[in-house]
Amino acid sequence: MALTFIFLFFIPHLLSSISAQSTSMESVPDLQSTMYTDVDGFPCVRLLSLSGTIGCSNPGRDKVVAPIVRFENVDDVTELSSILVSMDQFPTLFNRLSADPSFASKVGGVLVESVTDSQKKLNGFSPDQKFPLAEFAPYHNISYEWNPIGSGIMWKSYGFPVFLLTESGTKTLQEFVLKGEDKKKAYTSNVAEFDLVMQTMKSGTHDSESCLNEGTCLPLGGYSVWSALPPINNSSSKPSKPIILTVASMDSASFFRDRSLGADSPISGLIALLAAADALSHLDGIGDLSKQLVFVVFTGEAWGYLGSRRFLVELDEHSDAVQGLNHSLIEKVLEIGSVGKGLSQGAKNFFAHAERDSSATNQIMVALKHAQESLLSEDIRITSASASNPGIPPSSLMTFWNKNPGISGVVLEDFDSSFVNEFYHSYLDDLSNVNSSAVVAAASLVARTLYILASETNDVQNSTLAAINVNVSLVEQLVGCLLGCDPGLSCELVKKYISPASTCASNYVGVILDEPSSTPNPGYINDVPRFIWNFLADITSISKENSSSGCQQGCSGSDEVCIKAETDGKGVCVLSTTRIRHACYHLML
Repeated sequence: MALTFIFLFFIPHLLSSISAQSTSMESVPDLQSTMYTDVDGFPCVRLLSLSGTIGCSNPGRDKVVAPIVRFENVDDVTELSSILVSMDQFPTLFNRLSADPSFASKVGGVLVESVTDSQKKLNGFSPDQKFPLAEFAPYHNISYEWNPIGSGIMWKSYGFPVFLLTESGTKTLQEFVLKGEDKKKAYTSNVAEFDLVMQTMKSGTHDSESCLNEGTCLPLGGYSVWSALPPINNSSSKPSKPIILTVASMDSASFFRDRSLGADSPISGLIALLAAADALSHLDGIGDLSKQLVFVVFTGEAWGYLGSRRFLVELDEHSDAVQGLNHSLIEKVLEIGSVGKGLSQGAKNFFAHAERDSSATNQIMVALKHAQESLLSEDIRITSASASNPGIPPSSLMTFWNKNPGISGVVLEDFDSSFVNEFYHSYLDDLSNVNSSAVVAAASLVARTLYILASETNDVQNSTLAAINVNVSLVEQLVGCLLGCDPGLSCELVKKYISPASTCASNYVGVILDEPSSTPNPGYINDVPRFIWNFLADITSISKENSSSGCQQGCSGSDEVCIKAETDGKGVCVLSTTRIRHACYHLML
């Protein structure tokens, strides 16, 4: 049974109450400002599934107030306490909480210290399972450890609030605790006050089915994007071409929802897909190839492969959102997974994972090798994943194979038998965990492989492939835009297409606010999918002869879309097969 997760609305706010004296207090606000200090943090939140709850919440409807103690000193306390814990001790704390109910009864809340860049490299941390989403594996060995460092703590339920402190909040709390330890005999103490319940469902609601039926929560979900290069002419009388499908994901997960960065896993693969599509879009005669190139960026993959599952459902239903596509036309699938750490001793190393041997799968492997040979001067290497692996790693391709075991596909990764990303689904999987040159190398490999697969002949000359070049500057821009806050979504590339609502990209899938539609309200779509839609629509499009009038009145042709409308209120109509679609399940059985 698959899971559905529900995001519950709240505004994170943490107060640390401290005792101090002021030389001048003339009002109640003066007294409050002396006694209370706001501390910024990112919360662990309560989510609901069909089988119960995961995440964090206050034990009842009242706020929690408890003295702050360091984790190493918690054995000395006898009352309910707020535990201040370093990130390297975080897994130890939560493993103990699961194993020792007596100890857990002392915990009123947990405050997790943020870490500096240098500290991040000391120990790995992944709150996900050792085999993430193992229930979707198309093979029986689901005890295999793709993510050996995984603790699984993000899939458990906790009856107390947990906050990840910002760097400034960490410094503030450390100073308070240090002062408190220096004044053990004083009549004052530092306490943390958690004002939020972080659980807005009706009392007694314990699973997603009842919560959704009562209308007290919203379904987890977002919007996926697909685009065809060149655009598909649905009115053409010519037979439809077989499809080469290239797949990546845009969402990540984390113990702390608002810090789901996913730099290596999966955003490095997303950036490689966008760069590969851009490189191919500059070629002349791309429409003369014998196969149709289609790029898909899924969302919701971190939560039961919502995006890819919904995509396949819509193909079955022949919905407007996938017009021009058909199950039977999909000939091969190439998925770009984690590629941001594919750099070792100067060489760019990648591994091709396949579930089974077939003539079509072998064709993908041959094309990858051919593409590698054309890039020898750049020291890029592609290797077949170890035969000792049980099958493909956690990936969207699992969804395709569960739907159609006969489909041929390969997943490109920066690891062989286990994740090299030691921060999988952790807030520490940030910009510092990705090498942009590895992403460029992966994009180059993918772009040339796709051209070989889409060509009428397998004998594509290296001189032809040499014309397919990834824009290094574009990759570096995308890394800066999607994986950081400086410049973040305020970068020139993003602002060329949309007016972002925030500076820092959020790669958490979010919730669905409106009903499914082939033309959803842009106000309900997050910044990242809106940017991806505009970007892909632009680079895969055929410009109209007269496109200077804008598209305030809509576009005249059914094959046209309006891009860049957010930036100037006018936009421009282009011929493009680029669609944005729901990725949501209210209940997943």
